[in-house]
Amino acid sequence: MEKSRALVGRKVGTPGVIPLEKGKIPPQAVDLEEVVLGAMMIDKKGVDEVIDILHRDVFYKEGHRYIYEAIFKLFESSQPVDLLTVSAQLKTDGKLEVAGGDFYLIKLTQKVASSAHIEFHARIILQKYIQRSLIKISSEIIEEAYDEATDVFDLLDNAESKLYEVTQGNLKRSAETAQNLVIQAKKKIEEISNKEGLSGIPSGFDKVDRLTSGWQPSDLIIIAARPGMGKTALTLSMARNIAVNANIPVAFFSLEMSSVQLITRLISSETGLSSEKLRTGRLEKHEWEQLNVKVKTLEKAPLF
Repeated sequence: MEKSRALVGRKVGTPGVIPLEKGKIPPQAVDLEEVVLGAMMIDKKGVDEVIDILHRDVFYKEGHRYIYEAIFKLFESSQPVDLLTVSAQLKTDGKLEVAGGDFYLIKLTQKVASSAHIEFHARIILQKYIQRSLIKISSEIIEEAYDEATDVFDLLDNAESKLYEVTQGNLKRSAETAQNLVIQAKKKIEEISNKEGLSGIPSGFDKVDRLTSGWQPSDLIIIAARPGMGKTALTLSMARNIAVNANIPVAFFSLEMSSVQLITRLISSETGLSSEKLRTGRLEKHEWEQLNVKVKTLEKAPLF
């Protein structure tokens, strides 16, 4: 009796069939896709603001991809972007009907009054695309992980590579005017003029620092020489100087030497004890004392 009461008013579904509301729909923002495309067709400013953020594949709806592709082609060829030109471009591409036809394009332009907040909306669309990409990659990784024939390290490399592609494919820089850049540069020059000493990070080698004014943000410094010329010794010394003297965190990567070998070289340089003595451990009593005292600066340094 109690069971029959519990079933009253409940819709009984087909046994074994999962209700639709329990299924999962990929992350999407079709309504925002419509708003963004509509804004791009009624306001040139809208095109300028999002053209560097979005690309064809970020759109969830197939028709929207074709519409954005048409807008992008018009933008690249310096043609005006509006309802008529987008329709004409879609006709040229043979995609007008697939995109929804002229009626759908009109509907998109009627959804918005201006391009206000278009950049914010575009970034949400991009986030949804990244979520879908991560779901796809995760599914592929899970499938490969269950395969006993898969090499684990190949799987890790493959997973890292796919995640890197998602990251790099969705990081875009927008163009900046010369006016804005000049203002930024002048501000930086003023900051440097008010700063005492070097404007960058000191390498610890005075003559180099005088030439460079220290290593600057975004610098890529390449030290090249034949084998055995002291490249590792030089870069290790710089790392030590930056971490110990300037107390600035440094990460040091080596494909040739282990971490313990690298730090042993630094200990040798710091204490004045030969590498041979440190390798064999044959130290006199005073040398042990020298070692214990002088490595304290290295121990406290933010060197990784």
